[in-house]
Amino acid sequence: MKVAKVDEMKDLDRRATEEFSISQDLLMENAGQAVYFVMLQEFGIKDNKFVVFCGGGNNGGDGLVVARKIYSSGGEARVFLLDDEAKFRGAAKKNFEIVSRMPIEISRVDSVDSIIPEVLGSDVIVDAIFGTGLVRKVNGIYKDVIQLINESQRIIFSVDIPSGINGDSGEVMGVAVEADYTVTFGLPKLGNMLLPGYEHCGKLYVSHISFPPDLYNSDSIKVSFNNPIELPERPRDTHKGSYGKVLFIAGSPSYLGAPYFSALSFLKAGGGLSYLATPKSISPFIASKGSEIVFVPQKETPSGSIALENKDELLEFAQTVDMVVLGPGLSLNKETQELVRELTPNINKPLVIDGDGITAIAEDLEKIKKRKAPTILTPHPGEMSRITRMGIGEINKNKIDVLQQTARELNAIIILKGAHSFIGYPDRTVFISISGNSGMSTAGSGDVLTGTIAAMHGLGLALEDAVRMGVFIHGFSGDVAAVDKGEDGITAQDILDHLPETMKLYRDNFAEISENLYESIFVV
Repeated sequence: MKVAKVDEMKDLDRRATEEFSISQDLLMENAGQAVYFVMLQEFGIKDNKFVVFCGGGNNGGDGLVVARKIYSSGGEARVFLLDDEAKFRGAAKKNFEIVSRMPIEISRVDSVDSIIPEVLGSDVIVDAIFGTGLVRKVNGIYKDVIQLINESQRIIFSVDIPSGINGDSGEVMGVAVEADYTVTFGLPKLGNMLLPGYEHCGKLYVSHISFPPDLYNSDSIKVSFNNPIELPERPRDTHKGSYGKVLFIAGSPSYLGAPYFSALSFLKAGGGLSYLATPKSISPFIASKGSEIVFVPQKETPSGSIALENKDELLEFAQTVDMVVLGPGLSLNKETQELVRELTPNINKPLVIDGDGITAIAEDLEKIKKRKAPTILTPHPGEMSRITRMGIGEINKNKIDVLQQTARELNAIIILKGAHSFIGYPDRTVFISISGNSGMSTAGSGDVLTGTIAAMHGLGLALEDAVRMGVFIHGFSGDVAAVDKGEDGITAQDILDHLPETMKLYRDNFAEISENLYESIFVV
């Protein structure tokens, strides 16, 4: 499923009317009907009391449709307006006129104290205050009402997006409704999917409100969910080389875990042959835990990191494998950082650059631009800041645009890691991956990700698909580990150890996982 920016959604509305003669009246009716159906399914209508908060725009118009549906189905609806009724235009104005003719009480809210009894006496609150176009901080009576809604302990249904959430960034604009259910229209908006907006939505439903599929599946909309892909079968007549050979250039005396987690996760997720080029002095220690890894001991700098003099041999070895992973735990040693910059443009195989490798290459991004083979970067927000020379706060306010622009400029696939990871491609395509949990915010988790990505390619997926499936499976493994252990105290070892079980669950339950898209969004 696609995910729309606010302007893209406005364009879909316009095209629905201009190209298909779907009137704004009909779109608003369909939107209100969708909210009504979700309320009917999740709570019930007849003999229940509903308070509907409406702003003065089309979101408020949708709320008026909901109020009318409630009344017609035996529920009790009371409408509170937070704007002057004169602000209603078009379809919203028409619905206000319709509701005004019905025995539905409509009141203008001037003071939050005056509505507390009605709010606390209700069963359900419908939030139709702001739509997706909110760009200013919420204050005044709007702020007071949203705080009352959140403190009411009533069931809350939000229309399109919880009021107070920015539709493009997911940012809380001072204060925002904390909904139990959100019904969004046409397509999910970025603000529905980006944190913290995602958490404010509660259970998220989407209604296409009668848009033709050609509209909401348009190639011009570049952001999508990271939908699952069926993995290739493992034929009986195969050998370890059939599932990929990967060279990991990783590790230093202070970072023994990073090379271990990255190289072994490749095998645990289904890969075939894992080579680890790591400093000679630490190889025995890593081998004691990961004896399945094939070691390629490296000459060292005085501080014990991989020396620049290994360059030619590493480039020669890279010719014999299917993919190279460069960077986990390499350290910030100047000589080793220079080695990364020397290797990057000269490795002619798909290259994953992670961790300290990103720090090195951020100093000379031309090294990436010169590459002829595909490049995958896996930055966390701090590393993305180094790549883009932008502050983390600036990136967070405009993640998708920054990711699209950077992936295009560097001609690289970029995984911007986080609570929801984003996979950006040079053609501006972005996938949002929602597997994973807070327990995965732990040292070494990203190293397991690099090996999992490599394994997906080793299993036979095209590189573009292998990257996003690596992200999905990595998060899924963290979720499986959390079911077993809880989110507190999950380590990279737990994510690594659960990879085989995760792969089995994924293969055995692919149809269900694919249909429910990780049980995060429901179509109505």
